[in-house]
Amino acid sequence: MIRDGLDALLHPSARYDALTCARHRAFIAPRLLGSLAVLAAFPVYLAMRGVPTVLEAAVCGWLIVPILLSWFLSRAGRYAAASMLSSLALAGLVMTVATTTGGIESFAAVWLVVVPLEASLSASRRVVAFASALTLSCACLLIVLGHFQMVLAPESDPALREMLTAFGVTLATIYAAALAFGGASLSRTSLSLLSVEEDRYRLLAANMSDVISRHHRNGEVQFISPAAESMLGTPVARLLGHGLFDRVHVADRPAYLTALSNAARSGEACSVEFRVRRDIASGREREQANGVDFIWVEMRCKPLEAVAETASPLQKGVVAVLRDVTERKNQEQALDLARTAAEQADASKTRFLAAMSHELRTPLNAIIGFSEMILQEDALMLNAARRKEYTQLINDSGQHLLSVVNGILDMSKMESGNFEITPEPFSPRDALLNCCNLLALKARDNAIDLVTRAPDNLPVMNGDPRAFRQIALNLLSNAIKFTERGGTVTVSAAVEGSRLVLRVADNGVGISADDLKRIGDPFFQAGKTYERRHEGTGLGLSIVKSLVALHGGEMTVRSRIDEGTTVTVALPLTFTPPAPTSSNVATLAPSRTVISDRASQVKRSA
Repeated sequence: MIRDGLDALLHPSARYDALTCARHRAFIAPRLLGSLAVLAAFPVYLAMRGVPTVLEAAVCGWLIVPILLSWFLSRAGRYAAASMLSSLALAGLVMTVATTTGGIESFAAVWLVVVPLEASLSASRRVVAFASALTLSCACLLIVLGHFQMVLAPESDPALREMLTAFGVTLATIYAAALAFGGASLSRTSLSLLSVEEDRYRLLAANMSDVISRHHRNGEVQFISPAAESMLGTPVARLLGHGLFDRVHVADRPAYLTALSNAARSGEACSVEFRVRRDIASGREREQANGVDFIWVEMRCKPLEAVAETASPLQKGVVAVLRDVTERKNQEQALDLARTAAEQADASKTRFLAAMSHELRTPLNAIIGFSEMILQEDALMLNAARRKEYTQLINDSGQHLLSVVNGILDMSKMESGNFEITPEPFSPRDALLNCCNLLALKARDNAIDLVTRAPDNLPVMNGDPRAFRQIALNLLSNAIKFTERGGTVTVSAAVEGSRLVLRVADNGVGISADDLKRIGDPFFQAGKTYERRHEGTGLGLSIVKSLVALHGGEMTVRSRIDEGTTVTVALPLTFTPPAPTSSNVATLAPSRTVISDRASQVKRSA
């Protein structure tokens, strides 16, 4: 009840701070109780003593001043000012009593010692210094007044004087003891609140996923929260000092130290991202990461406000919050890869459209032009031989157009996983020789020597003969297309283990280093689209790559600039199709394409 009444008298500014609330309560409570006790005892005093003297009435009136001081603190909330006024009131009361009872020899002079002791409860150096100066001034004033006999003489009766002195010392001791108990209570309250705050912040630091640390501006760690152990997989003790710095990636250490130095020097918050080595607990994970695992960490640091005004720039510390941003970095990397893939797809689309504008328009123009000439044969007076020639040109253009469309459709089927594989036993030697015979005329027209090396003892293999022929035709066609007149194209087949190895080598123009990395991408054609010297859609090697992947094989491309290209395809002799799910449709799997770069620069269409 009494505590609730005291809390109701507190100023609003003191109600939300437990320590300030305790100080205000310790100031108001004894003064109110003491003044009320004086008021309650005053009628009894009058009944026993009779009419008081002027001094007695003044002393009793002065003892009511603490009520006014309590009211002032309750309304204004100015604790330091109230403490100074209390020191003035107590010193004034002591001076009044002392000047009328013997000056410095008065029994009341000992109460001057209580004035700075009472001021010490304010926990303000300014208030204590003011009270001490006031006490010394009052003591000096009493000595001066006594020297000039400006004070009343002390009590002449020795027994009464000793009794009054004992009474004054006793009351002063009791009051000082009460002040000491009040100070001890405030100290316990302060320690209790400090312990609660420490427990609260320790609980927050221990359960936060982010790591809180305190650094010297040179990077030395002075404190780091327990969350660092789960983030970095190492005890906190190993991160103190320069332990954390030793774990920062060598390339990121300058940025790490610069951020801490800038925060300590400029007094402004800053952030930095860097890589930190993390210990891996599991042996399997350690083996997969080659014993080293780095995570990305974002550190936001700012100078410590507690020492920002008193410390020199070399002494200022920095508090930092570290957060694991590895997942965000991985997402950013994935976005960059996706952006690069989208840009490549857009470039491929552009090249595809540019190539198609040539590959489709050229045969269509021939078909339209020569068909119009046949329609106007009466006006042009075409003979049978010329009509046959034009018809053959129309047929050739239509066949070329059909091959372009079929290539696009086949590639689309393969990418969507709808290309049907029909394995059956067949002779790879016969299929290879048939493909070479089909392209022999084209090779002779280009003055290219086509050499075939297929042993008679090649075993029968189980696979899709149509896909095998398409692989061989595309490789041979590419080799002939990009080999200059007088060159040589060599195709060979051999058995290596359980695989049939097909090699197509030419001594043509070769492939550049940059283009070699993308050989096999759909619609990709090496070199600049508008500088191509050969027709094509860029689907030849892409179809080969996909068909090889469907057969569980491997394609290798080696090339040297101006010296030629060798494409090696390894196919299993016995192809086992994957288990069907809903239909007998093969799923296009990523092919294993091993590319060795020996080139430097050339323009080549796929």
